[in-house]
Amino acid sequence: MYALKIIKRHFCSEVNGKSMVRILNVAEKNDAAKSIANVLSRGSSRKREGFSKFNKIYEFEYNILNMNNCTMSMTSLSGHLLEMDFIGQYRKWYSCSPVTLFDVPVEKHCHPNMVDIKRTLEREIRGCQHLIIWTDCDREGENIGFEAIQVCKAVKPNIPVYRAKFSEITPQAIARACSNLIRPDKNVSDAVDVRQELDLRIGASFTRFQTLRLQKIFPDVLADQLISYGSCQFPTMGFVVERYKQVQAFIPEPFWKLKVSHSHEDGDCEFTWKRNRLFDHLACLVLYTHCIENPVAKVVDVKSKTKSKWRPTALDTVEMEKLASRKLRINAKETMKIAEKLYTQGFISYPRTETNMFPKELDLQKLVEDQTRDNNWGDFARRILENGPNPRNGNKTDQAHPPIHPTKYTDNLQGNEKKVYEFVVRHFLACVSQDAQGFETTVEIDIADEKFTAQGLMITAKNYLEVYVYDKWNAKVIPVYNKGDAFQPNSIEMVASETSPPSLLTEADLIALMDKHGIGTDATHADHIETIKSRMYVGVKPDGKFVPGQLGMGLVEGYDSMGYQMSKPNLRAELEADLKRICEGKKNNTDVLQQQVAKYKEVFVEACKQAIKLDTALSTYLGEAKDLPVEDVLNIMASLPVKKCPNCGQDMTLKTKKDGKGHYIGCMGYPGCKSAIWLPDFVLEATVEDTVCQRCLPNEVKNIKFKFKRGSVPPMVPTEYTGCIGGCDEMLNEALNLSANRPVRPSNVSTQRPSNNTSLNTSIPDSGYGSSGPSRSFSTQSSSLQTQNSYQRNTNQRQPFQQNNSPFQRAQNQNKNDSFSVPNRFSSPSINNPRGSENQNRGDNPRVPLLPVQPFNRSAASGQSDGSNSVVCNCGEDGVLLTVRKEGPNTGRQFYKCGGSKCQFFLWADEAGESRNDTPSSSSGYGGRGGNSYRGNDSGFSSTQRSYPPSTNDSGDPCCKCGNPGKSLTVQKEGPNKGKQFFGCSKPRGEGCNFFQWADENSGTSGNWGSGGGGGNDGWGAGSNRGGGVKKRGASSTSNEPGAKRARKCGLCGVEGHTKKTCPHK
Repeated sequence: MYALKIIKRHFCSEVNGKSMVRILNVAEKNDAAKSIANVLSRGSSRKREGFSKFNKIYEFEYNILNMNNCTMSMTSLSGHLLEMDFIGQYRKWYSCSPVTLFDVPVEKHCHPNMVDIKRTLEREIRGCQHLIIWTDCDREGENIGFEAIQVCKAVKPNIPVYRAKFSEITPQAIARACSNLIRPDKNVSDAVDVRQELDLRIGASFTRFQTLRLQKIFPDVLADQLISYGSCQFPTMGFVVERYKQVQAFIPEPFWKLKVSHSHEDGDCEFTWKRNRLFDHLACLVLYTHCIENPVAKVVDVKSKTKSKWRPTALDTVEMEKLASRKLRINAKETMKIAEKLYTQGFISYPRTETNMFPKELDLQKLVEDQTRDNNWGDFARRILENGPNPRNGNKTDQAHPPIHPTKYTDNLQGNEKKVYEFVVRHFLACVSQDAQGFETTVEIDIADEKFTAQGLMITAKNYLEVYVYDKWNAKVIPVYNKGDAFQPNSIEMVASETSPPSLLTEADLIALMDKHGIGTDATHADHIETIKSRMYVGVKPDGKFVPGQLGMGLVEGYDSMGYQMSKPNLRAELEADLKRICEGKKNNTDVLQQQVAKYKEVFVEACKQAIKLDTALSTYLGEAKDLPVEDVLNIMASLPVKKCPNCGQDMTLKTKKDGKGHYIGCMGYPGCKSAIWLPDFVLEATVEDTVCQRCLPNEVKNIKFKFKRGSVPPMVPTEYTGCIGGCDEMLNEALNLSANRPVRPSNVSTQRPSNNTSLNTSIPDSGYGSSGPSRSFSTQSSSLQTQNSYQRNTNQRQPFQQNNSPFQRAQNQNKNDSFSVPNRFSSPSINNPRGSENQNRGDNPRVPLLPVQPFNRSAASGQSDGSNSVVCNCGEDGVLLTVRKEGPNTGRQFYKCGGSKCQFFLWADEAGESRNDTPSSSSGYGGRGGNSYRGNDSGFSSTQRSYPPSTNDSGDPCCKCGNPGKSLTVQKEGPNKGKQFFGCSKPRGEGCNFFQWADENSGTSGNWGSGGGGGNDGWGAGSNRGGGVKKRGASSTSNEPGAKRARKCGLCGVEGHTKKTCPHK
């Protein structure tokens, strides 16, 4: 039955005609959507809810697009639906150096507050066949409309899109817009995108630089202050600073003038000197004396003429802001907010316009008629209708909106809304009425050949002044004088005065300057003024005059001293001009963007170089500046990009872990890309150098300067080392256990079941901030256990020491898939190996940082003892040598302990020189270093790279990694190796290759070289205890005889025969 019913309905719809067309309409705000829907539906629209509780959906039927009874769904946005921002981690202040923000990628994304509006659009557009944009008809409105189009086209790519152009929400204007739908203007939207991106890049880079630097320079004053920069903010602030400095620098200059007064039966009259004033006191005194000697005044001329006071021109946005500030005492920000509300309610036309001339098609008669109902100006409006409206037009038009005018009469407004509406109405009526008329009389007299004049005014018709209460034209009555009359003045005076400085800027003055120099637009002037006020760059006196703050003065003077007049309007004015050309289609948006970015980036780089001038200028107002070079501040902020991420192509930068206890190199595409290279905890400091590794070219990889924890890296690696993590630095790869060019894969990479010649990719999810160990990918090949020992037990093949035999490099060469093999003690077990699970527990764990070992002492090796302690505790600090004082078997015995009592380190002094590697392997590889046999160090460095003997010269002496013959040296420092000979690099300290080899290791026997049985104890060999080797777990390689056992010693005092628990010396 249900199926039949559906078929019947479908059949009926086909018989009755075509199915009804549904059209989605999108306005900029909910009030506008409601008003437009009310006009089109004549008050009969149906309201329903969208996902956003602030943005309703209004439905009604309307004939449009040559179709009858279309279902119109009218919804709205709340301003910009999408916002432009940097991608990923670049949004964070400490993520990168500010200069990189000029080049890093940006994106438009939906703000979390707008997600519900976006969902409404996506849902509604699915059932619609057409889309009409009803956003405000200016630049921003066009761009907002394209944001809605972008969201809708993501759901329905081929949906037809139309644009409704209107300037007021009245039945006539809305009907006209429906009859003349056009296509959206991409050029106008592109201009806004360019402006947004430039404001983002310029503002973010300068703001981060200023804030993070100056907070360090002036911590007592600016510790919590945001010191923002904007390409419109600074010129606006610059106008205030410039006027204030003009006032402060002004020096008054005295002057003198003559004044004549005459009392007549018809009234008093005052005559002014035609010379106006003289700056020479003596000259003025001589002329005054002449007048006093012959004080008879003679009327030499009387002129009378009609005088007009012009009515105001049609109202545009800038003029409304200025007049509201001067006449109504309402600031520009509040004025625009009120005007926007009146517009959406349908009381006035669109308030953001540059036009001050009424179009001919606008029915002014109807607009005047609407105002005849008012008790205050209704009579005046009726008198206008008698002769017809006669507007006084200006000379500007934006070809988009008419001047601001009332569209509907209302008398129920209150407060400032009433003031603004009344001002718009009175201004409109004054504009379409007549000029005020008057009669002016000018009388000229002569006294001792000096001319004086007086003027009188009689108003004959007030006209527009009757309604426009904001203008004054006062009549001035003077006595009647006839040519040839003579009279005796009542007084002749010489008045002294002085020049006065220009007045400080008012808000109206500031808006006028911004408009004149092209700073911002009519829609943004008020926002820029409010921004510099909120940042405390400027302040406002009780009389409304603007004065700069200390911070504003210092910033302007600092940048001006650099030679870049960033507080001047030139740079921003050029941009505004280019944006207009983009709108007109005369310039390409990409070209303008690139040119402007390059221009501001050059200024930024120079500003960073001369930042000390900024500090000096601000110190005048904020107190003494701390001596902090710009390089230090930039290092505090962030480091330069290290390399490109192989997964997403974004920059990878050096970062500090969230807990502050280590470093990692993370992708700036986080959270979209979670690639990271985790550095071990023994890396105490890491700094990205501004030099590029030459061996990694053409791939650009920056060198990193590391500082390692003492005793945590092989002896040949200094504690401060600069190297490349791009894969070419084999020593660094081995020391940090890094895979060449292999960051951690993102956690969303799929995991596949392993098979023969297939890699098993496992990855630990990474937030990008934690301090957990590095994720890894394990490789199994042909179902066999890959121990990846760097030496080959069944061959006598010898390889040069300098060869790139990094375990990870070897694994990459063997396995061409996208994961890497983990060598030696981290080898993945065979899948078919029955004992695989036993070894897996050890192989899967992240590599444990090495316990401290005795570092290679260069001074001792060169015969220069520094007298320092050679024993290092588990904290990496020198152990403290003490003597047992307690009575007992160890009285007088010396021992080492931790100097800071941070760890439980203990070592008898007479055991510090014992070697725990007595097998032949202790004299090969790194197993025979000795000097670090104290307890707890059983995680030796399992070297797979250094297990081949170094190359030798013709005499049999080894060659260093520089290719030069090794230099023979003798250990002079006290210890177990005193007197022992070794080979080192022949170059001076700091210039060599850190080569080291004991002389007795140069035996040339591959069987002993690198067998490294000490790996399970304290040597650097590739031992079998933790190395994942094939020996049984209980086997030992530290005894001279197979199977021999060493007697147990007490872990506390080192004496055989008892354990730590039963030690009598506890």
